[in-house]
Amino acid sequence: MAELLPVSTQAYSPPVSVRHDDSLVSVPLNRSIHLTIILPPNDQGDRLPQDRLPQDRLPVLYLNDGQDLPKLHMTEVLDSLYQQQAIRPFVLVAIHAGDRIQEYGTAAQADYMNRGSKAARYTDFVLTELIPYVEKHYPVRTDAASSVFAGFSLGGLSAFDIVYHHPDRFSRAGVFSGSFWWRSRAFDGAYSDDTDRIAHQLVRHGGGIQPLRFWFETGTDDETSDRNNNGIIDSIEDTTDLIDELVRKGYRRDTDIRYVEVPGGQHNQETWRAVMPDFLIWAFGR
Repeated sequence: MAELLPVSTQAYSPPVSVRHDDSLVSVPLNRSIHLTIILPPNDQGDRLPQDRLPQDRLPVLYLNDGQDLPKLHMTEVLDSLYQQQAIRPFVLVAIHAGDRIQEYGTAAQADYMNRGSKAARYTDFVLTELIPYVEKHYPVRTDAASSVFAGFSLGGLSAFDIVYHHPDRFSRAGVFSGSFWWRSRAFDGAYSDDTDRIAHQLVRHGGGIQPLRFWFETGTDDETSDRNNNGIIDSIEDTTDLIDELVRKGYRRDTDIRYVEVPGGQHNQETWRAVMPDFLIWAFGR
């Protein structure tokens, strides 16, 4: 478990700028997509992407559950980090959720209740519609090393799944209170952690190590369930077990994986807001 990353001393910086974009319509999802775009200070997006040199383009963070930005106080968090010169400029693309219980999940498999039935379509949307649209209309870099995906709860599971299976498009995943309980069987007498947690199985039986890095957060009060009665709540154990699977795959705890456990942290935007600076410094720190 890691300590929260420190930030540097404050310096003046103008505020970030926010845009709301409703122009994208998804074919696989059959709905309009609402995006909130946050540009860094001193970049108002007044120059078209095609008018910029490659070195003028910026890293990009794609974020699930973009409708939660106000509860996360995201503009205030970003303004503070830029003022402290703690992060490099980047473009935030926040994707507002639609049918999140069906669109978020693991693309390869829905859960035992058929939740996540549209997760493959959501992944298709991200890869074939969202990324090309953003690269055409906003000053973002196009290489995987500059692209990050993150999310909360089910959106965190979705972000992890997309990054893990598409290292050609992304290099880092951020997962806040990830729903790694996602399972192929109900909690009954036949259920087994070893075989029925979907994300763990996807990692275990997936390909070899890729140039990826992962940031995970859970709170000690994320939930109260402890299905095996070992004194560790399920949300923590599901996350640390997934980390163990990644380590067995060849990822290194010291360089490839960061795990932040928040004492008293809960499954809500208040906790995620408090730990957001740690994630952003990990992803975009100077």
